[in-house]
Amino acid sequence: MFLSNIFTDSAMQEKYIDILVSSFLPLVKGAFYYTIPLTLISFAIGLVLAIITAMMRISGIKLFQGIARVYVSIIRGTPLLVQLYIIFYGLPSVGVTINPLISAIIGFSLNMGAYNSEIIRAAILSIPKGQWEASQSIGMTYLQSLRRVVFPQATRVSIPPLSNSFIGLIKDTSLASTITYGELFRQAQEIASQNYEFLLVYTEAAAIYWIICVGLSFVQDRVETRLERYVST
Repeated sequence: MFLSNIFTDSAMQEKYIDILVSSFLPLVKGAFYYTIPLTLISFAIGLVLAIITAMMRISGIKLFQGIARVYVSIIRGTPLLVQLYIIFYGLPSVGVTINPLISAIIGFSLNMGAYNSEIIRAAILSIPKGQWEASQSIGMTYLQSLRRVVFPQATRVSIPPLSNSFIGLIKDTSLASTITYGELFRQAQEIASQNYEFLLVYTEAAAIYWIICVGLSFVQDRVETRLERYVST
């Protein structure tokens, strides 16, 4: 009935078209001014945390291994939404108040660090031990072997899953709307609260997320294709 009314009522069609057109620019601005920068910053910081955590996990120092295991276990064992709430709404109860942007960056970075550390650790462990032995046999130190031999190979292995993680983070940033950060979905909520066309506005926001993710998936496919050619040669 709802869809049939849309297709038969010209006044209703004009109304919905006006809403879509008027809300499109604010939603796109929310994506490019807030969602994408938040994703890039959080992923970059999370990647640094992931590398550090992965190195702690594969080190022979039990203290480092234990700290890394606890960190990964806590982050992977609790919902991201709860983590954001603890940072933004919980910490002020102990005198620590953080603005929405910094809270979102902290939450997403910690989350990415834990999950991506497992990807990086698996990529490093996938390199045959013979590579380590060969590099050390020619006089390389442990760090030199990592930097010159292991990391370049592990990078090629980890890029596909890390790319998927990045695309997933684009969608997860919608959770930042719950801590009042003005990203894409927050903009959609504010627009919908004014015109009460929640289905229409949220569907438009979902379409923008989808377009961004499709574009990133295309880039990911091209990068993976180039890496395959490089490896094959």
